[in-house]
Amino acid sequence: MSIDLILHKALSGERLHFEDGMALFQSDEVEKIGYAANKMMEKWHPEPITTFVIGRNINYSNVCDTYCRFCAFYKSPGEEGSYVLSNEEIYQKIQETLDVQGTEILMQGGTHPDLPFEYYLNLLREIKKRFNIHMHSFSPAEIVKMKEVSGLSLEEVLIQLKEAGLDSVPGAGAEILDDRTRMKISRKKGSWKEWIEVMKTANRVGLHTTATMVIGFGELLEERVLHLLRIRDAQDETNGFLAFIPWTFQPDNTNLKGERISAEEYLKTVAISRLMLDNIPNIQSSWVTMGPDTGKLSLSYGCNDFGSTMMEENVVSAAACTHKVNTNVILRLIREVGKIPAQRNTKYEILRVFQEGEWAETDFVMQN
Repeated sequence: MSIDLILHKALSGERLHFEDGMALFQSDEVEKIGYAANKMMEKWHPEPITTFVIGRNINYSNVCDTYCRFCAFYKSPGEEGSYVLSNEEIYQKIQETLDVQGTEILMQGGTHPDLPFEYYLNLLREIKKRFNIHMHSFSPAEIVKMKEVSGLSLEEVLIQLKEAGLDSVPGAGAEILDDRTRMKISRKKGSWKEWIEVMKTANRVGLHTTATMVIGFGELLEERVLHLLRIRDAQDETNGFLAFIPWTFQPDNTNLKGERISAEEYLKTVAISRLMLDNIPNIQSSWVTMGPDTGKLSLSYGCNDFGSTMMEENVVSAAACTHKVNTNVILRLIREVGKIPAQRNTKYEILRVFQEGEWAETDFVMQN
């Protein structure tokens, strides 16, 4: 089937299948695919608004016994430079986020073998006693580790986290949802089915989630398409994914040789994601890995969201990839493509629309 017919099929409301996804990834007609993806985005979001969230990444610990080859951030248990932040340090970071009208904390660490499950429950409870902020926290791999150390079922772990104050689960650790690549890059992280099961269980107990895909591991195009289809199938079942975020592997300072993905390949992946994921409302830009200019371009390739301002980020920056922006830079970049910027919360509810000439009163540069 020609690219034109596939794009017409998508825009007519027909579901794309494996062969369609393969043809799109093999095509070099990136601008045409991007144009169709933008039209698809406008069906979901007819108003010319691009959203963003003011949030902070807090890496409460860098201790991890999963040893992913692509990670430049983790330390082995007991290794020099390993840490677990004190509760007071975490509280200070949350207060600094609230001080600039932040609404989201993305709290993640490694799979720490020595932290008991009660550590996470008590931390969430103490945070919620002190702050009114959305805790979008703990990757599926961390949740599986909590299951292991607690001896509880996956469902019970998620129920207790929710009761303690967890509000939603981020899509970290999906990488590529196919076991050939997963076994090559992160043998101990578990199968793609395990990642999906954590997310579906989280959805069933009332937690919203997001989904990600990382390209550039040397994965096959077939695996990228399967990844999208597996996310879509899970969404058909539980309808819990609020957003999808594709981003690119950053090979610097890691133990894994990978390809540095071009802006064109990234934009094509964003566009195909928008066309194939016909049941996920939001596609998020990844300016952290691609830089603000490519992030801005992605708003014409199917993205309706610019992601988080991310006051702090440590994992991607450990791989020597840190693009620093502040809230007012995000406002400018969104306006430069003719869109209206709006601050949202983690549930993608708009909190404030920035009119022409209006800027953020409090601002910051991302810290590391």
